[in-house]
Amino acid sequence: MADKIVGLRLFADNDGKINHGIAERAGTLLVVSQFTLYADVNKGKRPSFVDAARPETAIPLYEQFLLLLRQHKIEVQTGEFGAMMDVELVNDGPVTIWLEREAPNAASP
Repeated sequence: MADKIVGLRLFADNDGKINHGIAERAGTLLVVSQFTLYADVNKGKRPSFVDAARPETAIPLYEQFLLLLRQHKIEVQTGEFGAMMDVELVNDGPVTIWLEREAPNAASP
């Protein structure tokens, strides 16, 4: 996932084409862990987080992900794992991309 993120061409070149990656733009990544994105709302009205990774599993994965990103010589800012955070962002452009890695042996729809 780190290689994919660093390699994505998400930024416009001089001709307005989405043709540059984060390294070419000397950009910075903000990586914030957010287990609530894993909420299952298929049943009832209260989100379930039963399938989200426990901190003893999730924290090492999060830290490994940060290490892999930094190996690309990209500046990486982080949130604090498990903390309440206010994150503000400006979405500059018409593109939003959802990256997700399918779980091994997951059934395809």
